[in-house]
Amino acid sequence: MPISPNQGSTGGGTAVTITGTNLTGTSAVRFGSKLATNVTVVNPTTVTATSPSGSGTVDVTLTTPGGTSNPIPFFYVGSPFKSSLSPAAGSTAGGNTVTVNGTGLSTATNVSFGGTNATPTVVSDSVITVTAPAHAAGPVSVTVTTAGGSNNGLSYTYVGAPTITTVAPADGPESGGTAVTITGTNLGSTQSVTFDAVAAPFAVINSTTLSAVSPPGTGTVDVVVTNAAGSDTETDGFTYVAGPGI
Repeated sequence: MPISPNQGSTGGGTAVTITGTNLTGTSAVRFGSKLATNVTVVNPTTVTATSPSGSGTVDVTLTTPGGTSNPIPFFYVGSPFKSSLSPAAGSTAGGNTVTVNGTGLSTATNVSFGGTNATPTVVSDSVITVTAPAHAAGPVSVTVTTAGGSNNGLSYTYVGAPTITTVAPADGPESGGTAVTITGTNLGSTQSVTFDAVAAPFAVINSTTLSAVSPPGTGTVDVVVTNAAGSDTETDGFTYVAGPGI
């Protein structure tokens, strides 16, 4: 006499289907000592019911005019707990792999990113991975659903890939130290600015403006702005000017 699913939330409320023989006239379904609700005899071989609250592993039995059935096990699962996710940001196009850490994740069946669902891969009871779906820009709540219920509380931020419109001034001394204003789009979540692959100090002014300081260098170099969604390159965006000599 199987039961499906054979596990559910400690808070109860799991709809189960029990199959067997001679189930007509079923008057009660018990999970341990507790009675299930919404007991429905579908046909002589199928009964549906809703689990009561409980914990651990309990025996499920059916009572009919002919007696009480043999027991079958049902496993109560606690609600999942999420402690962290990494990375915590990514492209609006989705596609990057996000790792969720916590406990009670072994029965995870769904991860919602702001209402957009994705199917996770269970690594262990404490780790699942999931491919972030596409979503509009901004922070969203991440909800994990398991046999034990759902849990949210973590946030994932969708960002658009940066674009560079201008770099001004476009030149400065080889010694570095030139204050440069970079304009473009999706700059508010900038993670790095480089001149010829050399990291430059920078500050976010707003979503369309960055302030950076050129590091030492020579020649004409690319300026690259990077965030969690990707990078944009201003090819030959800055020229280092050699100092005078006599």
